[in-house]
Amino acid sequence: MIDIRQMRYFVALAETLHFGRAAERLHISQPPLSRQIAALEAELGVTLLERHSRQAVLTYAGRRFLEDARAVIANFDQACRNAKLAEHGDLGEISVGFMMHAAYTVLPGLTRRYVNAHPGVHQELREVVPGGLADAVLKGRFDAAIMFNPGFVRGLETEIIHHEKLCLVMPVGHVLAEQAIVLAKQLDGEPLIGVPMDVAPVLRKAITNYCHAAGFAPSFRLEVELQQTIVSLVAEKLGIALVPQSMERLGLPDVVFRPLEDAPVIQHVVAWRPGNLNPALPPFLAEARAG
Repeated sequence: MIDIRQMRYFVALAETLHFGRAAERLHISQPPLSRQIAALEAELGVTLLERHSRQAVLTYAGRRFLEDARAVIANFDQACRNAKLAEHGDLGEISVGFMMHAAYTVLPGLTRRYVNAHPGVHQELREVVPGGLADAVLKGRFDAAIMFNPGFVRGLETEIIHHEKLCLVMPVGHVLAEQAIVLAKQLDGEPLIGVPMDVAPVLRKAITNYCHAAGFAPSFRLEVELQQTIVSLVAEKLGIALVPQSMERLGLPDVVFRPLEDAPVIQHVVAWRPGNLNPALPPFLAEARAG
């Protein structure tokens, strides 16, 4: 019968592709490692590695088994941690990824509520560009993430927790700054500063669709990852930008924010992986919904 030790041995070998280095990492001699890998292959009835004089090479079955073995080991280790948490009560840790926009909307209040309600849980917060958050949750880097609504993503659960309109930011003295509300068609021909599609696809699509609905294609002069940088470049009169309303809270000088006619609305969601067994996750999701 396959056991978790054999899986750990295989993962170490698959990551080094060398029996000697894998044995050294595992603090065992090479013969027991070779025997355990052979027993694992015999139990599975497949060849996981092709042996050569100096190294080993994963077969297709071996590459697939490596992916699944890592998941099994991660879940096993999590189960061990969960048992200890259950023994000691409300203790543990939770990792949360968030996009910068959330720091100006839902994240501060959510963090305060969760810390006050669960003081024994260590909360790790990491800021990440929006486009990388879904994959980070799916790979287990984060237990949860606050991000723009990505729509359907296989293996990911999401729940809407915030709605926010886009607005126009422009340099002081810009002709459109004289208006109380800016019309979409007035953006035609204006040089825009925006995020690249791969960094924040939801935000970029919202801007592009808004312009297309008004009958023109947006003209992006500059593409920048961070919203703070976008607003700073607007202040230098390098263009104008459509940004979430929360960016006005940056308080940067030399710029003016104005609402847009029929402004696009973007959704913030909390996202998580349904198979995540971290007992600190359900209370965090409950606090996110409560907000």
